[in-house]
Amino acid sequence: MPIGKALELAAEADLDLVEVAPMARPPVCKLMDYGKFKYESAQKAREARRNQALTVIKEMKLRPKIDPHDYATKKGHVERFLKQGDKVKITIMFRGREQSRPELGFRLLQKLAEDITDLGFVESSPKQDGRNMVMVVAPHRATKPTRPAKADQSQPDQSAQPEQSAQPDQPAL
Repeated sequence: MPIGKALELAAEADLDLVEVAPMARPPVCKLMDYGKFKYESAQKAREARRNQALTVIKEMKLRPKIDPHDYATKKGHVERFLKQGDKVKITIMFRGREQSRPELGFRLLQKLAEDITDLGFVESSPKQDGRNMVMVVAPHRATKPTRPAKADQSQPDQSAQPEQSAQPDQPAL
């Protein structure tokens, strides 16, 4: 259709002639209310941003020579983070001679991964990064994030009858 005829049709229908695919042969145009189109696409983009999940990465640092009780405490923190729906970056820091024994850190990370298999999976396997060894664990997709609800600190109902003091002529404080 010639451009002139398309512009006439757009003017008659009180719409805009919008070029949809300029690189196509012949170019493809569409009759539409361009202002409405822009508004609706902005609304869709805003809705998509609002529904977008925010990924939080928590970090837990360990040493290769960690006490069993300390390991249990750190493992508990990792489990809590995974239950909340957050990813966890586990870092093992090597110092001095420990750097010559990276297999100790690797074993520790493997043990931690086994201990938390019911809550999450290893997203990136252990990698040596300078003096640190890093592994990222993510929660399973089926896990619903259970954020602890903030305690409702509301005041007791003030509309109820105020307490009467022992002496009626003294104001209540």
